[in-house]
Amino acid sequence: MPEGDVVWRTARRLHRALAGRTLTATDFRWPSLAEADLSGREVVEVVSAGKHLLLRTAPTGEPGSVPLTVHSHLRMEGSWHVHRTGEPWTRRAASGVRVVLTSAEWTAVGHKLGMLDLVVTDREDTLVGHLGPDLLGPGWDPAEAARRLTAAPGRELGEALLDQRVLAGVGTFYMAEACFLARLTPWSPVSAVEDPDRFLALVHRLLDANKERAEQVTTGDLRRGRQNFAHARSGLPCLRCGATVRVAMIGAPPQDRTAFYCPGCQAGPAPTDDGRPQRPLGSARPEGRTTRTVRTRPAYRR
Repeated sequence: MPEGDVVWRTARRLHRALAGRTLTATDFRWPSLAEADLSGREVVEVVSAGKHLLLRTAPTGEPGSVPLTVHSHLRMEGSWHVHRTGEPWTRRAASGVRVVLTSAEWTAVGHKLGMLDLVVTDREDTLVGHLGPDLLGPGWDPAEAARRLTAAPGRELGEALLDQRVLAGVGTFYMAEACFLARLTPWSPVSAVEDPDRFLALVHRLLDANKERAEQVTTGDLRRGRQNFAHARSGLPCLRCGATVRVAMIGAPPQDRTAFYCPGCQAGPAPTDDGRPQRPLGSARPEGRTTRTVRTRPAYRR
């Protein structure tokens, strides 16, 4: 699932293409919005809120017209693409298109979006009001984030970081990397974080450093296979200590997620397993290699 930095870049791309321009046609291929029509409306701005996207439009000027917001969430497979209006884009799996927003210059196409809503702008809180402080938002509030994080000191740190009600924008990648850099396993209790303010400043710095580039890097090393410490490196040697990086699940099914960690570098509770080899996932895997995750359920050791 795209994390806050990816969604931030998507919002910026849509904003640059559509902000200040009038929509000449819209096509909502979403059952509840099939009759919606935003043509004639000017796009005011496009912003991110954690992992959510908000495209705000101005009223048309007609009596009773109010500002409206198109809300979307990419979930696992969603994406937005921008094309010059008139250029073909159907090659990008037209069957997965959920919405098309067209201006005279640019056309934005939302593919396989996980959520799509149209709300009056001053009611956006019904969709994103539950979110914690947005790590990449203009109103980032570290004190409030710390208050929410430490409200449940016995909760697993990784699970707390993934809870968008605590702070908005972290997914499994930044959860794993932040825990590694803090030298705590994702299954450690929140109370194990000695300085929550410093820890949250680290999380913020990780996302902020990557929001301007396509590849997520936490090690400072841009070479393939050395860009991050833990995430997707199961079965590979730790870049810091040489121990084998492991992967297991965190959280309760069906909402459990993958968590990567180094048993040599990270202290605290960790799942036990039968020691079977685990292959790397995602960008860290060697070229051409087929991957498989060993789904290890936490039976904690300390």
